[in-house]
Amino acid sequence: MRIAIAGAGNVGRSIAQELIDNGHQVMLIERQASMVRPERVPQAEWILADACELSSLQEADLSGCDVVVAATGDDKVNLVVSLLAKTEFAVARVVARVNRAENEWLFNEQWGVDVSVSKPRLMAALVEEAVTVGDLVRLMTFRQSEANLVEITLPETAPFVGHPVRDVPLPRDSALVAILRGKRVLVPSPDDPLEAGDELVFVCTSEVEDGVRAVILGADSVERTRNSSPPRPVGGSPAARTKP
Repeated sequence: MRIAIAGAGNVGRSIAQELIDNGHQVMLIERQASMVRPERVPQAEWILADACELSSLQEADLSGCDVVVAATGDDKVNLVVSLLAKTEFAVARVVARVNRAENEWLFNEQWGVDVSVSKPRLMAALVEEAVTVGDLVRLMTFRQSEANLVEITLPETAPFVGHPVRDVPLPRDSALVAILRGKRVLVPSPDDPLEAGDELVFVCTSEVEDGVRAVILGADSVERTRNSSPPRPVGGSPAARTKP
Protein backbone atom coordinates (compact mmCIF):
# COMPACT_ATOMS: atom_id res chain seq x y z
CA MET A 1 0.00 0.00 0.00
CA ARG A 2 0.94 3.65 -0.36
CA ILE A 3 0.58 5.29 3.03
CA ALA A 4 0.91 8.95 4.03
CA ILE A 5 1.80 9.84 7.61
CA ALA A 6 1.29 13.38 8.88
CA GLY A 7 3.82 14.09 11.60
CA ALA A 8 7.43 12.90 11.65
CA GLY A 9 7.94 12.83 15.39
CA ASN A 10 8.82 9.69 17.31
CA VAL A 11 5.37 8.20 16.75
CA GLY A 12 5.20 8.99 13.04
CA ARG A 13 8.71 7.70 12.35
CA SER A 14 8.12 4.51 14.30
CA ILE A 15 4.94 3.81 12.37
CA ALA A 16 6.71 4.57 9.10
CA GLN A 17 9.59 2.19 9.79
CA GLU A 18 7.24 -0.60 10.80
CA LEU A 19 5.16 -0.20 7.66
CA ILE A 20 8.25 -0.05 5.44
CA ASP A 21 9.56 -3.23 7.04
CA ASN A 22 6.24 -4.82 6.09
CA GLY A 23 6.74 -3.87 2.44
CA HIS A 24 4.62 -0.70 2.14
CA GLN A 25 5.47 2.63 0.50
CA VAL A 26 5.46 5.43 3.07
CA MET A 27 5.39 9.20 2.71
CA LEU A 28 6.15 11.32 5.79
CA ILE A 29 4.71 14.86 5.82
CA GLU A 30 6.27 17.25 8.35
CA ARG A 31 5.80 21.02 8.61
CA GLN A 32 8.84 21.79 10.80
CA ALA A 33 12.07 21.87 8.84
CA SER A 34 14.08 20.84 11.90
CA MET A 35 12.08 17.60 12.08
CA VAL A 36 12.71 16.61 8.47
CA ARG A 37 15.50 14.09 8.98
CA PRO A 38 15.47 11.64 6.06
CA GLU A 39 18.43 9.74 7.48
CA ARG A 40 16.22 8.51 10.32
CA VAL A 41 13.87 6.67 7.94
CA PRO A 42 15.78 6.64 4.66
CA GLN A 43 13.36 4.36 2.82
CA ALA A 44 10.48 6.82 3.27
CA GLU A 45 9.59 9.74 1.02
CA TRP A 46 9.93 12.94 3.05
CA ILE A 47 7.92 16.08 2.33
CA LEU A 48 8.31 19.44 4.08
CA ALA A 49 4.75 20.79 4.08
CA ASP A 50 1.78 21.67 6.26
CA ALA A 51 -0.60 18.71 6.15
CA CYS A 52 -3.48 21.03 7.06
CA GLU A 53 -3.12 22.96 3.79
CA LEU A 54 -5.12 21.63 0.88
CA SER A 55 -2.54 22.72 -1.68
CA SER A 56 0.22 20.85 0.14
CA LEU A 57 -1.80 17.66 0.14
CA GLN A 58 -2.58 18.08 -3.55
CA GLU A 59 1.12 18.41 -4.34
CA ALA A 60 1.79 15.30 -2.27
CA ASP A 61 -0.83 13.42 -4.34
CA LEU A 62 -2.78 12.31 -1.28
CA SER A 63 -5.54 10.91 -3.50
CA GLY A 64 -3.06 8.25 -4.58
CA CYS A 65 -2.71 6.93 -1.03
CA ASP A 66 -4.52 3.88 0.30
CA VAL A 67 -4.20 4.99 3.92
CA VAL A 68 -3.56 8.28 5.72
CA VAL A 69 -2.28 8.31 9.29
CA ALA A 70 -2.68 11.54 11.28
CA ALA A 71 0.06 11.05 13.86
CA THR A 72 0.99 14.53 15.09
CA GLY A 73 1.01 15.53 18.73
CA ASP A 74 -1.80 18.05 18.16
CA ASP A 75 -5.37 16.72 18.15
CA LYS A 76 -6.65 19.73 16.19
CA VAL A 77 -4.15 19.04 13.41
CA ASN A 78 -5.01 15.35 13.36
CA LEU A 79 -8.71 16.13 12.98
CA VAL A 80 -8.14 18.56 10.13
CA VAL A 81 -5.82 16.13 8.31
CA SER A 82 -8.38 13.35 8.72
CA LEU A 83 -11.25 15.47 7.42
CA LEU A 84 -9.28 16.66 4.39
CA ALA A 85 -8.05 13.15 3.58
CA LYS A 86 -11.54 11.73 3.61
CA THR A 87 -13.62 14.54 2.09
CA GLU A 88 -11.20 16.13 -0.39
CA PHE A 89 -9.11 13.13 -1.44
CA ALA A 90 -11.47 10.18 -0.79
CA VAL A 91 -8.79 8.19 1.03
CA ALA A 92 -10.22 4.76 1.82
CA ARG A 93 -8.75 4.40 5.31
CA VAL A 94 -7.92 7.18 7.75
CA VAL A 95 -6.26 6.43 11.08
CA ALA A 96 -5.87 9.21 13.66
CA ARG A 97 -3.87 9.51 16.85
CA VAL A 98 -5.70 10.85 19.91
CA ASN A 99 -3.36 12.68 22.27
CA ARG A 100 -5.80 13.88 24.92
CA ALA A 101 -8.48 11.53 26.21
CA GLU A 102 -11.03 14.34 26.57
CA ASN A 103 -10.91 14.88 22.79
CA GLU A 104 -11.61 11.25 21.96
CA TRP A 105 -15.30 11.78 21.24
CA LEU A 106 -14.44 14.06 18.31
CA PHE A 107 -12.54 11.37 16.41
CA ASN A 108 -15.43 9.85 14.49
CA GLU A 109 -16.70 9.45 10.94
CA GLN A 110 -17.96 13.04 10.88
CA TRP A 111 -14.32 14.14 11.02
CA GLY A 112 -13.29 11.51 8.48
CA VAL A 113 -11.73 9.15 11.02
CA ASP A 114 -12.12 5.43 10.38
CA VAL A 115 -9.95 4.28 13.29
CA SER A 116 -8.80 6.38 16.23
CA VAL A 117 -5.99 5.28 18.51
CA SER A 118 -6.03 6.71 22.00
CA LYS A 119 -2.93 5.84 24.02
CA PRO A 120 -4.62 6.42 27.42
CA ARG A 121 -7.58 4.20 26.43
CA LEU A 122 -5.32 1.59 24.90
CA MET A 123 -3.15 1.38 28.00
CA ALA A 124 -6.22 1.17 30.23
CA ALA A 125 -7.66 -1.66 28.14
CA LEU A 126 -4.38 -3.57 28.17
CA VAL A 127 -4.26 -3.30 31.96
CA GLU A 128 -7.85 -4.50 32.24
CA GLU A 129 -7.26 -7.29 29.75
CA ALA A 130 -4.32 -8.49 31.83
CA VAL A 131 -6.09 -8.52 35.19
CA THR A 132 -9.81 -8.91 34.48
CA VAL A 133 -11.39 -12.35 34.75
CA GLY A 134 -15.09 -12.87 34.21
CA ASP A 135 -15.94 -9.65 32.42
CA LEU A 136 -15.93 -8.34 28.87
CA VAL A 137 -13.15 -5.92 27.86
CA ARG A 138 -13.39 -3.97 24.60
CA LEU A 139 -9.97 -3.74 22.99
CA MET A 140 -10.67 -1.98 19.70
CA THR A 141 -13.45 -0.58 17.54
CA PHE A 142 -13.49 -1.13 13.78
CA ARG A 143 -15.32 2.03 12.87
CA GLN A 144 -16.22 1.24 9.26
CA SER A 145 -18.00 -2.00 10.19
CA GLU A 146 -19.22 -0.77 13.61
CA ALA A 147 -17.81 -3.95 15.14
CA ASN A 148 -15.60 -4.33 18.20
CA LEU A 149 -12.73 -6.58 19.19
CA VAL A 150 -13.52 -7.81 22.69
CA GLU A 151 -11.94 -10.23 25.15
CA ILE A 152 -13.28 -12.39 27.96
CA THR A 153 -11.07 -14.42 30.31
CA LEU A 154 -12.99 -17.51 31.41
CA PRO A 155 -13.42 -18.04 35.15
CA GLU A 156 -13.78 -21.58 36.48
CA THR A 157 -17.52 -20.98 36.97
CA ALA A 158 -18.21 -20.09 33.31
CA PRO A 159 -21.04 -22.32 31.99
CA PHE A 160 -19.14 -23.68 28.97
CA VAL A 161 -15.84 -24.55 30.64
CA GLY A 162 -15.08 -28.11 29.54
CA HIS A 163 -17.45 -27.90 26.58
CA PRO A 164 -16.38 -27.84 22.92
CA VAL A 165 -16.70 -24.61 20.94
CA ARG A 166 -19.59 -26.05 18.91
CA ASP A 167 -21.77 -26.09 22.05
CA VAL A 168 -21.49 -22.31 22.55
CA PRO A 169 -24.62 -20.61 21.12
CA LEU A 170 -23.17 -17.23 20.20
CA PRO A 171 -25.63 -14.55 19.07
CA ARG A 172 -25.80 -13.31 15.53
CA ASP A 173 -23.18 -10.73 14.49
CA SER A 174 -20.55 -12.24 16.78
CA ALA A 175 -17.67 -14.63 16.15
CA LEU A 176 -15.01 -16.27 18.29
CA VAL A 177 -11.79 -15.54 16.38
CA ALA A 178 -9.05 -16.74 18.75
CA ILE A 179 -8.39 -18.61 21.98
CA LEU A 180 -5.31 -17.49 23.91
CA ARG A 181 -4.16 -20.32 26.17
CA GLY A 182 -0.92 -19.62 27.99
CA LYS A 183 1.60 -18.76 25.28
CA ARG A 184 -0.43 -20.43 22.56
CA VAL A 185 -2.77 -18.80 20.06
CA LEU A 186 -5.46 -21.24 18.93
CA VAL A 187 -7.71 -20.80 15.91
CA PRO A 188 -11.00 -22.14 17.26
CA SER A 189 -12.39 -25.31 15.74
CA PRO A 190 -15.77 -26.84 16.66
CA ASP A 191 -14.12 -29.63 18.66
CA ASP A 192 -11.78 -27.47 20.76
CA PRO A 193 -12.77 -27.59 24.46
CA LEU A 194 -12.81 -24.39 26.49
CA GLU A 195 -10.70 -24.25 29.64
CA ALA A 196 -10.75 -22.01 32.71
CA GLY A 197 -8.26 -19.20 32.18
CA ASP A 198 -8.69 -19.16 28.41
CA GLU A 199 -8.75 -15.67 26.91
CA LEU A 200 -11.50 -15.67 24.29
CA VAL A 201 -11.24 -13.00 21.59
CA PHE A 202 -14.42 -12.09 19.74
CA VAL A 203 -15.45 -9.75 16.96
CA CYS A 204 -19.00 -8.52 17.48
CA THR A 205 -21.23 -5.49 17.14
CA SER A 206 -21.94 -3.29 20.16
CA GLU A 207 -25.57 -4.39 20.14
CA VAL A 208 -24.73 -8.03 20.89
CA GLU A 209 -21.94 -7.53 23.45
CA ASP A 210 -24.37 -8.12 26.31
CA GLY A 211 -25.55 -11.27 24.52
CA VAL A 212 -21.99 -12.55 24.19
CA ARG A 213 -21.34 -11.79 27.85
CA ALA A 214 -24.52 -13.60 28.90
CA VAL A 215 -23.65 -16.71 26.88
CA ILE A 216 -20.03 -16.96 27.94
CA LEU A 217 -20.35 -15.87 31.58
CA GLY A 218 -23.93 -16.80 32.42
CA ALA A 219 -27.34 -15.20 32.07
CA ASP A 220 -26.95 -13.11 35.24
CA SER A 221 -23.53 -11.69 34.28
CA VAL A 222 -24.94 -8.58 32.60
CA GLU A 223 -26.88 -7.59 35.71
CA ARG A 224 -23.87 -8.36 37.92
CA THR A 225 -21.71 -6.09 35.80
CA ARG A 226 -24.24 -3.26 36.00
CA ASN A 227 -24.42 -3.55 39.78
CA SER A 228 -20.71 -4.00 40.44
CA SER A 229 -19.63 -0.50 39.39
CA PRO A 230 -21.16 2.67 37.95
CA PRO A 231 -21.00 3.01 34.17
CA ARG A 232 -18.53 5.39 32.66
CA PRO A 233 -18.67 7.13 29.28
CA VAL A 234 -17.28 5.08 26.42
CA GLY A 235 -15.93 6.78 23.29
CA GLY A 236 -16.04 5.14 19.86
CA SER A 237 -12.35 4.39 19.93
CA PRO A 238 -9.98 1.58 20.61
CA ALA A 239 -9.41 0.39 24.07
CA ALA A 240 -12.53 1.39 25.97
CA ARG A 241 -13.85 -1.12 28.44
CA THR A 242 -17.54 -1.62 27.86
CA LYS A 243 -20.09 -0.82 30.48
CA PRO A 244 -23.77 -1.19 29.57
